[in-house]
Amino acid sequence: MGLRARRELLRSVSSRYQVADRKNKQRILDEFVAATGYHRKYAVTILVQTAKPSDSVERKPRSRPRHYTEIVKEALVVVWRAANRLCSKRLVPFLPEFVSVLEKHGHLSLTTEVREKLLQISPATMDRLLVDVRRVGQRGIGTTRPGALLKHQIPIRTFADWNDLKPGFLEIDLVAHCGASTGGAYLSTLTLTDVATGWTECLALLSHDQVEVLNALKQARELMPFPWLGLDTDNGTEFINYELLSFCREEQLTFTRSRPYKKNDQCHVEQKNGSIVRRTVGYDRFEGSAAWPRCG
Repeated sequence: MGLRARRELLRSVSSRYQVADRKNKQRILDEFVAATGYHRKYAVTILVQTAKPSDSVERKPRSRPRHYTEIVKEALVVVWRAANRLCSKRLVPFLPEFVSVLEKHGHLSLTTEVREKLLQISPATMDRLLVDVRRVGQRGIGTTRPGALLKHQIPIRTFADWNDLKPGFLEIDLVAHCGASTGGAYLSTLTLTDVATGWTECLALLSHDQVEVLNALKQARELMPFPWLGLDTDNGTEFINYELLSFCREEQLTFTRSRPYKKNDQCHVEQKNGSIVRRTVGYDRFEGSAAWPRCG
C-alpha cells in the first residue's frame, strides 16, 4: 500500500476508531495494522491524533522592525567603497574616522540617529548588509591574451618549483586599469616581485605593448638592489614575444612561464597585485598621461 493510500485509509478509519467501544477499537486497530504494516503503538497514536480536532492556532512568522534601515545601508556602502572595499573586520575599527572625514568633505550627510547606528555595526552585521552589493561588486577584467608561437621555447614553472633562496628570481605581471571595458587605450601597472625577499616594484605604463613592457623591465632592473637571475611571466603576448626572449638570452636570465589559467603559479606577484596595486589604485578606468602618475 502506497503512502497516499495509507493516508486515505487513516482519514476514513480515525473517526470510527475514536467513537468505537473497546472491543471495536481493537478490531479496527487490527485491520488498520494489517493493511498499513505500521507498528501497533504508532498506529494507535496517529489514529487518535488524526481524529482530534486541531485546536492549534496558526503561528504567524515572527517579525520585528529593522534596526539598520536602508539609509544606514546606503551610508555604509559609501564608506565601504571609500575604504576600497575593505573587509568588515578591518573596516569596523576605522568607521568613526572614515565617517568623520567623509562628512567633512561633503560625501556623507547623516542625521544623529543614522550616524549612531552606523558606528554601532558589528562585522557580522556589516557582512549581511553588504552581501548583495559584494555579489555584483566590480572586479578586475582579465586582459591576458595567449601568445602561442614561442610557448614551446619557454619552459613552464609552477608554484612548487620556486625553491630558490637567492634574490633575483622575479615573478612579473600586468594589472589593467580598464574599468568595465577593455576597449580603447588604458593604463596598466607592471608589477615585479622577487620570490626570495618579496621586494616589489610597480611601474605605470601608458599601454601594454611589447616594446613599452620591455622598456619598463629595463627601468625596473635599475631600481632593484640585487642582480636579476630569472623572470617568470604569464602567457600574455606582452611577455611571450621575441623581444623579451632575446633580452633574457642576451642578459643570461632564466625565462619561464606559468601554466595557463593557473594563477597560483604566480602567487607571489598576484598577492602584490591585490595588496598594493588594487588597494592603492582600485578598479576604475584610467587613460592618458594625466592619470599616468597614479598607476605607478
